[in-house]
Amino acid sequence: MSVMTFDYRAVDRSGKAVRGQQSGASEGEAYRKIVAAGLTPVMIKPVRASTRRAKVRLGEVAQFTNQLSVLVGARVPLSEGLLSIAEQESNVAMRAIVSDIASSIESGENIANALEKHRAVFGDVYIETVRAAEKAGSLGKVLEHLSEMLERTEETRRQVKGALTYPVMVIIVLVLAVVFLLGFVVPKFGRMFKSRGMDLPALTQALMAAGDSLQTYWWAYLLGLGGAIFAVRRVWSSKRGQERIDDLLHKVPVIKGILQGAAVSRFAHVLGLSLSSGLGLIESLELAGKASGRPKLRAQIDGVVTGVRGGARLSDALRSCDYFTGFTKRMLGAGENAGEMPRMCSIVARQYDRTTAHVAKAIATLIEPVLVVGIAGVVLIVALAIFLPMWNMVNLVGR
Repeated sequence: MSVMTFDYRAVDRSGKAVRGQQSGASEGEAYRKIVAAGLTPVMIKPVRASTRRAKVRLGEVAQFTNQLSVLVGARVPLSEGLLSIAEQESNVAMRAIVSDIASSIESGENIANALEKHRAVFGDVYIETVRAAEKAGSLGKVLEHLSEMLERTEETRRQVKGALTYPVMVIIVLVLAVVFLLGFVVPKFGRMFKSRGMDLPALTQALMAAGDSLQTYWWAYLLGLGGAIFAVRRVWSSKRGQERIDDLLHKVPVIKGILQGAAVSRFAHVLGLSLSSGLGLIESLELAGKASGRPKLRAQIDGVVTGVRGGARLSDALRSCDYFTGFTKRMLGAGENAGEMPRMCSIVARQYDRTTAHVAKAIATLIEPVLVVGIAGVVLIVALAIFLPMWNMVNLVGR
């Protein structure tokens, strides 16, 4: 039976009005859960499906994790604390999730099982580390580290996104300008020159042909663009396609540095966090490989796991992993020898966080000269296509 979420208004024992959300298989079940929490329901209604599909951002998950770690550290009853968090949550989807987690905990489930219902939001790494931390009795500490990791990941995403926004916007504007010039400006000048019986230069003729093509077959260009986007998404939906696209992206120097730095940072963060929560080395490596987000690194970590499972030391198994630099291999090997893997993973993660941040900030500086040259080249070509016939006309009049 599917679980629904209901908005409710109620009154507590002191007569104070309370708003919140409660999950249940039916309105009656949700009503009983509200009453069991010591509240008297005044209104209860199901949350609309369109609201349930609202997006939950990584930053909101990080904030929730930080709040949950505070509740665990303060030894506050989790169901009550989570209901308070839900009441203050502005994102309706996140509010429904937190309310459902509170309801599950109140009914006797542990935190990991309560989170399990929302694996699509929290992910495998989150849930498995929480599960291991609960068993090891280190939930508060692991939640703090998990919150820090999510915040760093979100910060790195913002830095990369911010660095790429400028060049992407410039490229879009440049493409639109080229389409406008080729589709409207150049053909008008070309027809004007032709009406005067002039022989047009090859450059002008070529741009006129391109402009005529855009005006006549614009629908074909749009279909081609849509088909290309569909094809890329279709290829990316398969494991083999992801590997091919990933290989291509890793051949672009600047992009490779960002992808590699972010992937190794996530890998080290998750590996250290998983080991700290009480998971074994093999399981931690598998989770870290999945969390890296890069098919190439994931495939190499599968090989490392196979070697460790066969009895090899981690430092020996990592020799075949060329995705890692010598620094990463030495640090992880030193951590294995000293029995301080989580600390060494933290050092590696911080190093790559800094490296990725520096590369992201340098993207605009690196790409700006290329964009300027590209824009200048386009302007020069269009200007020549228009002014070369004018110069020929002036020379003819001068004779």
